[in-house]
Amino acid sequence: MGAGKREIQTSLDGLREKNLMQLKKLNTALFPVRYNDKYYADALAAGDFSKLAYFSDICVGAIACRLEKKEGGAVRVYIMTLGVLAPYRGIGIGKMLLNHVFELSTKQNISQIYLHVQTNNDDAISFYKKFGFEITETIQNYYTNITPPDCYVLTKNITQPQTKK
Repeated sequence: MGAGKREIQTSLDGLREKNLMQLKKLNTALFPVRYNDKYYADALAAGDFSKLAYFSDICVGAIACRLEKKEGGAVRVYIMTLGVLAPYRGIGIGKMLLNHVFELSTKQNISQIYLHVQTNNDDAISFYKKFGFEITETIQNYYTNITPPDCYVLTKNITQPQTKK
């Protein structure tokens, strides 16, 4: 038994009307932009794709997604926000949130996940690249009230497991 090594419980919980305020508080602490009611409605509508992350029963992170129908009926996942409070970064919470979305996407035959990242957010860019996201586009003046206003579109294509015939 490792002396002083305590098992820390990290867990995910579904986003619901009754815990939506947790997401609002996290977003205020984490992001330089304010999100509107449509953002929160989309996060709730995404069901299991939006999750809150808890560390020893404290809400310390979240992923909020939106499901988008593409032409032809295919669905893709847009990660609106993924964030973990600074003191809790580097212990696998962001990875746990992202892996949850990957697994769910695979189960539901969703082949693409994408997101926007501010061009100077090197930490986020390297985080997503570790998980196979690639910069697929640069959008000038995407953000209105933050500098720099430009963003990258990061995309990950999910390869679906082959079904045996």
